[in-house]
Amino acid sequence: MATKIRLKRMGKKFYAFYRVVIMDSRTKRDGRAIEEIGTYNPNTQPSTIVIDSERAQYWLGVGAQPTEQVLNLLKITGDWQKFKGLEGAEGTLKTVEAGPDAAARVEAVESQAQKLKAAKSEAEAKAKAEAETAATEEAPAEEPAAEAE
Repeated sequence: MATKIRLKRMGKKFYAFYRVVIMDSRTKRDGRAIEEIGTYNPNTQPSTIVIDSERAQYWLGVGAQPTEQVLNLLKITGDWQKFKGLEGAEGTLKTVEAGPDAAARVEAVESQAQKLKAAKSEAEAKAKAEAETAATEEAPAEEPAAEAE
């Protein structure tokens, strides 16, 4: 049986991600896979590539042929260089920098919302105070006019 390491398309229209799988070369693109060894998500920035290096080395060792796309992914992760014994086995995989966790982001957004809410209520109180002072200034001006009648 001729095995290939290729991509299996998943996801919805216009937002595809892929699984890196081992398949018989005669099966259809999204057919039954022998084994899944990783994932590839081109929708993130940078693209997310996760491949089980040990399983990839095994399948390459027993003769599985990678497609062009998977070969490029294996070169990025460094698995192809490791298999061939070439320089640069660390690969050129870029990872997303670790940012604050979800709880910290939620807390930051809530604190910002509280600040905006406080500023809005302060502005409303200030406007109400100005309206009251303006009303008190106008009231004495009207009283003498009422006495003159």
